[in-house]
Amino acid sequence: MQHRYIGRSGLRVSPIAMGTMTFGSQANEAMSFAIMDKAYDAGVNFFDTAELYPIPPQTSWAGRTEEIVGKWLQTKPRESVILASKVAGAANGWFVPPVRHGLTAMDAFHIERAVEGSLRRLQTDYIDLYQMHWPDTLIPIEETMKAFDRLVSSGKVRYLGTSNDSAYGLAKANDAAKYLGFARFESVQNNFSLLNRRDLDTLAVALQREHVSLLPYSPLAGGVLSGKYNAPFLPSQARYADYLRSGIKRQQSQAHRFLNDKTKASTARYIEIAKRFDMDVTTMSIAWSKQHDFVASTIIGATHVDQLDATLAAMDVTLPRELLAQLNGVHADILYPMG
Repeated sequence: MQHRYIGRSGLRVSPIAMGTMTFGSQANEAMSFAIMDKAYDAGVNFFDTAELYPIPPQTSWAGRTEEIVGKWLQTKPRESVILASKVAGAANGWFVPPVRHGLTAMDAFHIERAVEGSLRRLQTDYIDLYQMHWPDTLIPIEETMKAFDRLVSSGKVRYLGTSNDSAYGLAKANDAAKYLGFARFESVQNNFSLLNRRDLDTLAVALQREHVSLLPYSPLAGGVLSGKYNAPFLPSQARYADYLRSGIKRQQSQAHRFLNDKTKASTARYIEIAKRFDMDVTTMSIAWSKQHDFVASTIIGATHVDQLDATLAAMDVTLPRELLAQLNGVHADILYPMG
């Protein structure tokens, strides 16, 4: 396994990262420890969390994931783990983040409060990669980057990243950092999968030219690419199935974004391709994500330790050109209704 650098930073990470957003909701503490142990033992050194996890976001359990990760972190040499977390912004009106009474913003006050809370819950004195969870359309990016730079200067944070961001947002932030002498964003954490390739057409050029890394999350499109939603009935204990049954419009809308007739049809074709190459479709999907030159580490998730077998199997897999061509053919035939 070859480690990769994130952007122009000194962070060398495994090509697969362990995401933690289910820890404390769908996975209890014992199962979360088992998942992290299995990933760590397999060579994963990069673990990603956030102050508002677990999901779905709720005031009653926001911060629980970081507490679980913090307890687990005490069982490992701290410098053997590259730890990432995030500060919640205003989420662009998509929902109200359940931290700081829903009054979040990417200003100095909230960034300082957020990092102090994360450090306490994670039981560490520094975070390797600290990320802006959503861009803030109201706070001047210069103020945001200044606040982040203070965290780097203080030693509380080693490097910075953004997430759910655009090519314009990344360029704007890093130009401000360059001309003001602040630390810049070394990574972008965006949704990216065989069912959501927008970053190939928009963000990829900026990432390559500016030497910034993509950290793809949801490489299985919320589990859709596993094929579990292609059965006649919705599976039990599955995130999008729970969202569809919830009666909450925001959650139902998110589920329909990835779970619809077109994505299920393309998933069926991806499954057939995987079979032709004697490969698990989950392994194939993760391998496809991490095979792009602008990707540093693909973030996987799990609610049970057994789910890691197929995802971790992608660690050392390189997909052949013929397989990639067939995957591209599916994408060319079906335009996915991504919002």
